[in-house]
Amino acid sequence: MIDTIIKEGKIVPSEITIKLLQEAIIKGGNDKYIIDGFPRNEENRAVFESVINISPEFVLFFDCSEEEMERRLLGRNQGRSDDNIETIRKRFKVFVESSLPVIEYYESKGMVKKIDATKPAPEVFEDVKAIFAHMA
Repeated sequence: MIDTIIKEGKIVPSEITIKLLQEAIIKGGNDKYIIDGFPRNEENRAVFESVINISPEFVLFFDCSEEEMERRLLGRNQGRSDDNIETIRKRFKVFVESSLPVIEYYESKGMVKKIDATKPAPEVFEDVKAIFAHMA
């Protein structure tokens, strides 16, 4: 079911994602987590924060143009079923409509750390390492 939703460029329902995250957090036994690509919409954010009762220390936002993301996704050649121009454009549209408001919400709270992801990968990695350096 999740694979079908992803292929259509849609967002997996909050209940499913949060249940999976909750299981991973419980099994992990750590007090710090990196959750990649979540929350993807305002409902995800609100449900996650109320059910799990966790608010992020910060949100890492990789800022990149649609054109650059499209070029990279089409060039990564990983054989993923969702790496086609139609699905990529749907995903970007969903991001702008659903996910960007979540970034803006956290930004209004001063919780967003923005990375210029148009740079070459090694430079982006160095920028990310600098953000996490204080947590080691």
